[in-house]
Amino acid sequence: MTSSDLILIVGGGPVGLALALSLQQKNIPFKVLEARLQGASHHDKRALALSYGTKQILETLGVWSQVETQATAINTIHISQRGGLGRTKLHAHEHRLPALGYVVSYGALMQALDAAIDHQHVMYEAVAREILPHDSDAEVHFDYAGQSHRLSSSLMVIADGGRSLEEIPGLVRETKAYGHDALVSKVHADLPHQNIAYERFTPSGPMALLPNGEHDFSLVWTGEKSMVDRLLSLDDATFLQELHEAFGDRVGQFLSVEKRMSFPLKLSSLSVTDTPHLVVIGNAAQTMHPVAGQGFNVGMRDASTLVSMLVQTSPMDWGNSTMLKAYRQQRQSDTRGGLLFTDFLVNVFTNPMLGVATLRGLGLTMMQYLPPVKRLLVNKMSFGK
Repeated sequence: MTSSDLILIVGGGPVGLALALSLQQKNIPFKVLEARLQGASHHDKRALALSYGTKQILETLGVWSQVETQATAINTIHISQRGGLGRTKLHAHEHRLPALGYVVSYGALMQALDAAIDHQHVMYEAVAREILPHDSDAEVHFDYAGQSHRLSSSLMVIADGGRSLEEIPGLVRETKAYGHDALVSKVHADLPHQNIAYERFTPSGPMALLPNGEHDFSLVWTGEKSMVDRLLSLDDATFLQELHEAFGDRVGQFLSVEKRMSFPLKLSSLSVTDTPHLVVIGNAAQTMHPVAGQGFNVGMRDASTLVSMLVQTSPMDWGNSTMLKAYRQQRQSDTRGGLLFTDFLVNVFTNPMLGVATLRGLGLTMMQYLPPVKRLLVNKMSFGK
């Protein structure tokens, strides 16, 4: 089975579906291969931090109105460090933005995208087994409806978070393990969040509390695996007490916590040496530390840029080396900058050397009174610039 005139997308998560929906709007033929059941992720409560730029992309796709009803706006970002002076606040109104970002569940975003996509172009429960780039096209071998199938295309897009990337010729992954895990959950606080997101740097690692509901926060608490494993083993009351000790009194007491989960943290980027007809986007292309919430939003900009390039390129040239080289050059500043930015934050704010905490505090204090620096930070987080 061949489909050389179709854009093939391996992976029907939010980045893959956003790409597909944009192609649908532009009347560019596509096919999505998704391993999961249709609607399987609609009840996924994991929190996604959407930048203002991502909100604009979702508006263009016509799905923001549905997402907005279940999203919580971030109007202020409060940055501080535990055990040291200094803080910085970023306010949306200072940058003429209605919000700095939004928090929404993975499931709510997937429902909105699923409702807008033409499902005749999506093959659910299609499990990719092998991807082979060739000089004239790229092909994928996959299982569907109990049988083996093959599709080829002049442009294949991998958007499945890296699950299909094993042993693909021409793809080289560079990975840096932080040796830390991230604990994620949702907590209910005594005081309303007032649409403030908190980024707090502690000696053990960064922690973030993102407003998600009236009095609720989505929590990301990072640290060495042994520390995170111990936090997972605590009863709820003891866990909430330790969270309060680490975070402080800004939102009063923490009253309850939902199910706690963890995952290892790493920095990962994919370099394409010479692979025509194949492009990798989203977490499949780059995986970042969750500090500053950059990863998902970089992936959405990958998808948006790729569609813009397809519109500007003759279909005869889709997937050739010239087009893909231009795409990589256009995305290099954003993706590389995001990787370096998040890595820098982690390294600087977890450095235990004597005197570094004082310098960090001084830097945070100075940033509070330097609007141009704040503007650069907000533009990076919002638009990748």
